[in-house]
Amino acid sequence: MIVKIKPLSVNKAWQGKRFKTPEYKQYERAVLLMLPKINIPDGELCIKIIFGFSNKGSDIDNPAKLFIDIMQKKYKFNDSSIYELHLFKMVVEKGSEFIDFEIKKL
Repeated sequence: MIVKIKPLSVNKAWQGKRFKTPEYKQYERAVLLMLPKINIPDGELCIKIIFGFSNKGSDIDNPAKLFIDIMQKKYKFNDSSIYELHLFKMVVEKGSEFIDFEIKKL
C-alpha cells in the first residue's frame, strides 16, 4: 500500500534545539566503548539490528535512531548511505537486554 506524502524527517518534527540528556550522553559513551572495531564498506548499506528488550511493551523504533547515530559516529559513515534497514525485537529476561547488529554492503 502506498501513501503519497513526503516523509518528514526527525529534524523537522521538533521545534527548537534539542539537547542530549545526561542519560543519553552516558549511554552514548558506553555504546561507543562497547562497539567492536569493524570496517564499513563503501556505498549503499544494509543494516540489521536486533533489540533484546526485557519489556515487551518497548517500541522497536525508539532506540533505532539513537543506535544508528552512535554507530555512524563510531564508524565514520553517513546514515544517508543506509538504503535498507531491518529491525527486530526479542523479549528477554530483565538484565539480559542486548543490541545485535550487522552492517553490510547492499
